[in-house]
This record gives sequence, C-alpha cells and structure tokens, in this order.
Amino acid sequence: MLEPGFHDVPEGCLATVVTYLEMRAPILRPEPQLERGAFALRRVETPKVDWYRDLFRRVGAEDWLWFSRLVMDEAELAAILKDRDVHVYVLEVGGDEVGLLELDFRESGACELAFFGLVTSMIGTGAGRWLLNRAIERAFRPGVARFHLHTCTFDSPQALAFYRRSGFVAVRQQVEVLRDPRLSGYLGEDAAPHIPIFRGERGPC
Repeated sequence: MLEPGFHDVPEGCLATVVTYLEMRAPILRPEPQLERGAFALRRVETPKVDWYRDLFRRVGAEDWLWFSRLVMDEAELAAILKDRDVHVYVLEVGGDEVGLLELDFRESGACELAFFGLVTSMIGTGAGRWLLNRAIERAFRPGVARFHLHTCTFDSPQALAFYRRSGFVAVRQQVEVLRDPRLSGYLGEDAAPHIPIFRGERGPC
C-alpha cells in the first residue's frame, strides 16, 4: 500500500491513476437526434489480429497511450479475440470504421467494458453516447448483474466524467507504474504529446 505523500516514479516510466467503475442495472441516457442510420454497429465475429490492432491503434494509441494489445503476444491476442465470450464491435459511419467496442463476458454474472473508444474526429458528435447505450443494451443480457470498466488518467480527460454521468459508480482506485511504451518502441515518441516523457536508464518497472 502507498503511504500518503509524494512518490518518485523511475525515469523511463509513467504513473497513472486507474479508476474502477460499475453499473448494477441498465441505465440508458438520452441520445442526440440523428438521421436514421447515421451510426451503424457491426459485430466482428472472428477479428483478425492485424485488423484489430489497426483499429485499436487509431482509436486509442496515438492520443491516449493504449498499448496493452499492441505488446501482447499475437497468439495470446488471437485466442482472446476468438473466445466466444469476447464480443468485438466496430462503429461505422458512412462505411468508415470510427469506433471500437469490446465486451468481455468471461466472468460469470458480469460483463467488462474491455475497450471503448472513438477516433478523434468523432469525439463530440454524439457517437460516444450512442455507442455506450448500445454497449449497455448488450452487456445486460440474461444472467449479467454487473457491468464494469476501468479508466485512467492517460485517457481522455472527459472519460471519467462521461462514465459517471452515464450511471457508472466509482468503486476503487489504484496507481499503476509502467514502462513508457514510447521509449520501448511500441509507440512513436510523438504519441500522446500531452504526457511528458521522462528519459533515463530502465527502472524497476
């Protein structure tokens, strides 16, 4: 356990505050008025690893330092994507793939919002609310009593407030220290320019 106060982060590493949230019954918030068919949600039954990583990167890597699925062993990731209890969806607008939704039902009685995000150009268009409502509808299938997720301070500064406005309740926080993926070569050094890079010898993270 961390004691109250300030704690140095090793050079070459980053620290982020992770907030865990959950919803115990479906709550659907009002959506913007849209032209019929403006947004389309398509489930991808058997995602290819290359396709998935490309969408994952476009949605989260360059702006928000999403990298967990980029560094994962290809066989391990393929096994997750092929699992019948992992549902991958893509948000499409005019035939363009502009959002990722991944629901994980592998825990009995629960669903995790494993990944949820939009390409930068779709933020502020109402797509986020529309997509989250579709996620909630699908998450609370028979037998599911808990829909949960986690977000962190690397994510969009709007994310935590958005989830709370949507009916999720914060239940736990952690501090995560990790090796900066921009210094490991998994992401370019121009990714997430709002997060500073602290160079140095590889630390304990």
